[in-house]
Amino acid sequence: MAAVAEARPQTRRFRDLLEDRRFLAPALITPAALFIVLLVGAPLVLAVYLSMTDATAGQLTGKFIWFHNFTEAWHNDNFRRALRNTIVFTLASQAIVLVGAGILAHALVRPFRGRWFLRLLILLPWAAPVAVSTIGFLWIFDSQFSVVNWTLVHDLMPGGGHFYLYRPVNWVLGGIDHLPWVHVGKIDRLNPPQWLGQPTLAMLAIIFVQAWRILPFATVIFIAGLSSIPTEVHDAAKVDGATGLRKFWHVTLPLQLPIATVALLFGIVFTATDMTVVYILTSGGPFNSTHMLTTWAYQTGVVSSNLGEGAAISLYLLPVLLVVSVLMLLFARRVEVS
Repeated sequence: MAAVAEARPQTRRFRDLLEDRRFLAPALITPAALFIVLLVGAPLVLAVYLSMTDATAGQLTGKFIWFHNFTEAWHNDNFRRALRNTIVFTLASQAIVLVGAGILAHALVRPFRGRWFLRLLILLPWAAPVAVSTIGFLWIFDSQFSVVNWTLVHDLMPGGGHFYLYRPVNWVLGGIDHLPWVHVGKIDRLNPPQWLGQPTLAMLAIIFVQAWRILPFATVIFIAGLSSIPTEVHDAAKVDGATGLRKFWHVTLPLQLPIATVALLFGIVFTATDMTVVYILTSGGPFNSTHMLTTWAYQTGVVSSNLGEGAAISLYLLPVLLVVSVLMLLFARRVEVS
């Protein structure tokens, strides 16, 4: 009996300890912190170390050369082209994602028959393995069996009429082909465009595929943001006569800016650090014209066996993404507070 009486206070003290925030909070956050340190922190420290050495493939040590790899990479024309491509690739794809996600979210937030099925179809690109879906686009943009080219050059009008899609597309291309950085030419029925064999078309192709991949994720975030707006706000807007674009500009958009900023932040990070789409579709070609920092770092560090310079190239993204993340989070906080 005495032993049982002594055990009860110890059990009670243990339960009180578990309910104490000073013990419970560190106990719950420690596994997540250890996971982040092992999964992110350790490779990051290793990358910083390798970037300051002349390490090559087959070894994780080398002679310290400090910032020589960074300067050597900066003076490489392919690196500067990859940096420019990364900026264009990220900004263009995220612009498409934001516009598309906003339109889809406003359409899918309203009740209609079959809405759940349409939401499922929109989520499929995000749920499907990226390698499988990108290989599908590799066939779609194939030089000989492209579905896009077949649709462009064949008559789409049933009956006796004629409608060739390449004609209005050529009209659009004729307007943008005068830009100094755009060189696409016009579509010829007998010589369809080589989507992955021409630099400008290859960039357009990988931008489209990346936007297609990120669009479902941003759409879900936008739907969550729209669903969180109280119905009283919409009712008050109707009473005040705010409808259509006026309601969107003065009511919906200000309330949705914080969640849109978060979606944009995740999209920028996912896109700038992704190499799968570019690697599968073009592998940086043609003639190194579509390399991103991620693929050029892989090409330099793994394929060319220069681990030090490859690590330095990959680390160029770190300060840029850090600054972008801090600025966007500050903007989201200011908008939310105001």
